[in-house]
Amino acid sequence: MHLPTFMPVAILVSITQAAGHVPVVTGPADWDRDAARSFIYIVPDGFGVASQTLARDYVSAIRNGGQIDRPKTFQLAADQMVLGSVRTQASDDLVTDSAASATAFGCSVKTYNGAIAVDDDRQPVGSILEAAKLDGFKTGLIATSRITHATPACYAAHVFHRDSEAKIAEHEIGYGHPLGSVVDILLGGGRCYFKPRGQAGSCRKDDIDLLEFGKDKGFNVFTDRAGFDKLKGGEAAPLPYVGLFTEGHMSYEVDRQDNVEPSLLEMTKTALVSLEKATEKSRRGFFIMIEASRIDHAGHSNDPIGHLHDTIQYNEVMDFVRSWIDAHPSTTMLSAADHECGGLTLPFYNPLVFQAANASAEALGAVFGKYTGSDPASFLRTIVFPQYGLTNPTDAEIATLVALKGKSTFLNEMGKMLSARGGVHWSTGGHSAADVTLFGYSSEHGGKTLRYNMAGNWDNTQLPLYIARQMNLDMSVATKALRAKGTQWVGRSLEKRFEGEDGEDHHHH
Repeated sequence: MHLPTFMPVAILVSITQAAGHVPVVTGPADWDRDAARSFIYIVPDGFGVASQTLARDYVSAIRNGGQIDRPKTFQLAADQMVLGSVRTQASDDLVTDSAASATAFGCSVKTYNGAIAVDDDRQPVGSILEAAKLDGFKTGLIATSRITHATPACYAAHVFHRDSEAKIAEHEIGYGHPLGSVVDILLGGGRCYFKPRGQAGSCRKDDIDLLEFGKDKGFNVFTDRAGFDKLKGGEAAPLPYVGLFTEGHMSYEVDRQDNVEPSLLEMTKTALVSLEKATEKSRRGFFIMIEASRIDHAGHSNDPIGHLHDTIQYNEVMDFVRSWIDAHPSTTMLSAADHECGGLTLPFYNPLVFQAANASAEALGAVFGKYTGSDPASFLRTIVFPQYGLTNPTDAEIATLVALKGKSTFLNEMGKMLSARGGVHWSTGGHSAADVTLFGYSSEHGGKTLRYNMAGNWDNTQLPLYIARQMNLDMSVATKALRAKGTQWVGRSLEKRFEGEDGEDHHHH
């Protein structure tokens, strides 16, 4: 049958049905249940299809001896666990921010950009983590951003606006949260929001000391690598514990100093071991959310180096989690980004151009920002550019970056310079409306059930419903508990966005 180029949707639907191809809408009523004792949800924030392609081609080109003119590709871990795709729009915009998206995939509720686990009416909604905690499961949150950033916040805090990070910190550790402490493990950055205003580096405007509060409530609180190492990979890590390694975000993987900060992979390994040990005598296991946060930040900065190496680290985490599940077959994992970031495309590129870089644009921008000498152009040419792999800079490029010294747009301009040399293109410094890939893994029979249930295209609000079904949880119980004695405790005040971040356009976060 020949169809006109433009045909009304209703006619297309009727033709499809007449041909016997009736669309099948799947959801909770159609899902087979294969009980999961534990569930791992991994968020590669700001990660799109092209992010994975860039990482795969880079690793493959190196494995192939640098023969970019005769390419061979080797799948990374996430490539082997593709299930489907996810729609990401917010209730008020086709382009979501991380807050609205995390409320969707954490609480199964569509809401406005900026909202942290509240609905369009600004009423608190229970998360899958809170539902799990109420039902006797252990819980954890890991992020390479501030732990008070939007994605982890939506699992354990409830505020009108994501900028209320001081209030988010309170809720995450159980201060002022109507359910008390709902998280057994908190690992990441963002220490500044847990310190009273009198302490160096604090971001708070009051005298609340959340680290001391945590200690009083029985948390093992540590703020450095030495404290993390005392956990002995989770073998000596009784719950609950809090590890906050930086005042702000943790470092990009390419910049990370191993003696200062653990990697996302190390935090994941330690958390899973300690959660398993804590639940080994219980029929209920755990729920944990793990976020590779800074893939997104590099997308905002149009920085191919930070984006690339954090995406590789995400794949290493996925590989480890797959092995973990093989050894603990009652565990299931899902993974999907909250949104794509940067509008990344790869039109005519050579990823090996990025091999010479050993630092992110953020790290080098900070180095240049501290330079006080009389010849910034020479400093760029001899110190900054070589570490970023930027060869043969033009006088115009140097002049542009000298003029942007100390400004946030410095990162984007330098990132675009290197990207152009590698044939990589960024269409935006914000998020896009593109669907994201859904990954998942479960061993043995659970894997067959997972693939049967979750193949296809999903709205992000459906993902926590699947987790709830497999863990036999009722998320409405958490919502009712949150609202039982009123909602005056929900965070309402807004705070100035963290230094260096735009507080207006949340498509950028």
